[in-house]
Amino acid sequence: MTNQTDAPGRELVLADGLSPADAVLVHREALRVLRHAIDAAHLDAYSDDVWPPAVLPSYERALSLAREALAVAVADGSRSRCHDPGMGIDIDVRDDEQFQVLSDLVPYTINAEGRRGDRLVFSASDSGTSLWFTVTREQEEELLSRLTELGIPTTALAAQRR
Repeated sequence: MTNQTDAPGRELVLADGLSPADAVLVHREALRVLRHAIDAAHLDAYSDDVWPPAVLPSYERALSLAREALAVAVADGSRSRCHDPGMGIDIDVRDDEQFQVLSDLVPYTINAEGRRGDRLVFSASDSGTSLWFTVTREQEEELLSRLTELGIPTTALAAQRR
């Protein structure tokens, strides 16, 4: 796997045994560290669980973004009205409001991805139980520092075994 500078990246995954609250923080901090390495992101506005009340405004905003995109796509003929607007919602990570929507929903969605060109650099799925991403050494150090500041052990992440 390569990162945004085409240097080898280290693949990390969410380790077992974290509390749900810590898993949420790990998802969000990983996404924050990777924000500038992602040029395209999308998420599904579905969860296997009930959306927590704190993220409902972001959920509503995601659905609004989806409806807006679907209206444009139907008008230009690239999608039919039958398309599920809650799937594959495009998120502009450069836009602070849209990035906040992604950050809020990532720990709970059935699927969210971030790409750099055609390379996957971030993947969260299964309503918070699965997280995979690739980082540079500097990004990994920044992330582990952030997690330590939050009281989350560095064992919250494990190197992906191939």
